[in-house]
Amino acid sequence: MTNKNNLKFAVLGGGSWATAIAKMLLINEPQINWYMRREEQIHEFKTLKRNPAYLSSVEFDIDKINFTSKINQVVQNSDILIIATPSPFLKNHLKQLRRRLDSKIIVSAVKGIIPDENLIVSEYFHQYFNVPMEQIAVLSGPCHAEEVALERTSYLTIGCKDRNLARMLAAKMTNSFVQTYISNDVYGIEFSSVMKNIYAIATGICHGLKYGDNFQAVLVSNAIQEINRFCNAVNPCHRNLQESVYLGDLLVTCYSTFSRNRTFGTMVGKGYSVKTAQIEMEMIAEGYYGTKCIHEINEHFQVNMPILEAVYSILYQRKSPANMMKSLTLKLA
Repeated sequence: MTNKNNLKFAVLGGGSWATAIAKMLLINEPQINWYMRREEQIHEFKTLKRNPAYLSSVEFDIDKINFTSKINQVVQNSDILIIATPSPFLKNHLKQLRRRLDSKIIVSAVKGIIPDENLIVSEYFHQYFNVPMEQIAVLSGPCHAEEVALERTSYLTIGCKDRNLARMLAAKMTNSFVQTYISNDVYGIEFSSVMKNIYAIATGICHGLKYGDNFQAVLVSNAIQEINRFCNAVNPCHRNLQESVYLGDLLVTCYSTFSRNRTFGTMVGKGYSVKTAQIEMEMIAEGYYGTKCIHEINEHFQVNMPILEAVYSILYQRKSPANMMKSLTLKLA
């Protein structure tokens, strides 16, 4: 499949990351398909020539985009499906699917985990839709959608078992402001991209509680160690967590003002209830769901993860953020 010419790309999702990916793709692709769930969003997009709800400063050439609100149509007409919908909603989108996916190339840009199943997205498509792992790629790295919109220098990594496919996808995503690398560590990249959201919530909570930069630095340095221990337990292989797709993504998510997970954590640290913070944000903080999933997966592996457990206690057991973070200060080094 990777040797075929004129493979048709599709973006699935209507949010900021989907919009940023479409912007990157259209620099190198003459045309793409784009699935959005709401027909009214498509209508507004066509009228305004920009996404009405996300990254609205980015103007698109509408003639290069085939919009549809029908998921079966976009699957039928596309070879490569870039999934950029929030993980809590992915199963609901796919419930309408009647087309087979086992001949498609799936690229997960979700940076989340499937609730209930506790499966990373690559495993979900492999187990439930029989997509071979060689046809599944993951897109990650320290690359905020908002900075892509501003064409600020950014870095991506494509993780895939098939290196030729990874190279082809990387070439499609590379442009004057985005540099793209490849890796074969699909599991490590996916788990790291899930977990960095959890630690961004932790840094946000600390920020809301008025902890300073000194403690935040210790928190993040311990966070990368937790990611390393967990990834080695779940999928032992040689990986360098100092690479940008791991450490870089963790740093930008923990420190950036664009980080919705840090924002969510800050609100919780300031005293908002979890539910109120979610309502006020009007965007999905993937780390909320990731916290429960990784906690439950770790019940089997029993990896030492004090930061994860502190965040889980705050979000799901309603423990005091101040008390949990005070206790955490005695467990980090």
